[in-house]
Amino acid sequence: MNRLLWISAGGVALIGAALFVSAQSSAENDRVFLMDKDPDVVTLGAALYQENCASCHGAKLEGQPNWRSPGDDGRLPAPPHDETGHTWHHDVDTLFRLTKYGTGALIGDSGYASNMPIYEGVLSDDEIIAVLSYIKSTWPEEIRARHDEMENRQ
Repeated sequence: MNRLLWISAGGVALIGAALFVSAQSSAENDRVFLMDKDPDVVTLGAALYQENCASCHGAKLEGQPNWRSPGDDGRLPAPPHDETGHTWHHDVDTLFRLTKYGTGALIGDSGYASNMPIYEGVLSDDEIIAVLSYIKSTWPEEIRARHDEMENRQ
């Protein structure tokens, strides 16, 4: 009987430890990292960008004209993703959530009108990361370094 009790207690302890490790791994995996120095990821991201983003944000990441002023529909035009825009001012988590869930979800306003599509169910998380990695890979080294520094403070 004592042996059965010890085996049961050991099993419960192992399950508890596994759940603890799993919870820690999940928490660590919640942080999004870009792979802007990985040529395979950047190549995939470039192709996905051309397919899904270039029609609004420009083939060269230049954005739409007058992107800081609302158009006739009251919505902001697509901003540039090159160094002239503000993409690099945002942390990776913000960029990822904006791409996946949309601006309304990001700012907590489900009624927010935006021309930016929601990519949840369209692109996988890895594909979103590839697109963002591609975008970052195009920035001048100084801006990439500033973005890395911002990320390292998180």
